[in-house]
Amino acid sequence: MMTEISRIALTESAADLIRRLTAEHGPLMFHQSGGCCDGSAPMCYPLGEFRTGASDVLLAELEVDGVEKPVGFWMSVSQFERWRHTHLTVDVVPGRGSGFSLEAPEGVRFLIRSRLLDAPEQDAAE
Repeated sequence: MMTEISRIALTESAADLIRRLTAEHGPLMFHQSGGCCDGSAPMCYPLGEFRTGASDVLLAELEVDGVEKPVGFWMSVSQFERWRHTHLTVDVVPGRGSGFSLEAPEGVRFLIRSRLLDAPEQDAAE
């Protein structure tokens, strides 16, 4: 039997912001930025606004209490290969993020916190 591991989680602050953004913009999605002008920030978009394809991996469909549709969290295949041994937590911190991500006008930005998968998680991931 294969055990599915959690690769991503939300802080309560991130879940609260997702609820507010969903109320304003409808269903959402994330794509983990791979660098360039946004560093490695998780970018939040209205569902379908960021086109994903064969070069992207869906890490999770995040369930958020009070949000009807799960929030997909995507990352490029090449970035996933570098981060495959990590667990990611989406958090919110004060400051201005990217103008492309929905939270930019809120005076906060989404941020990724990471840790290495522990031994049992790593075994399940293989």
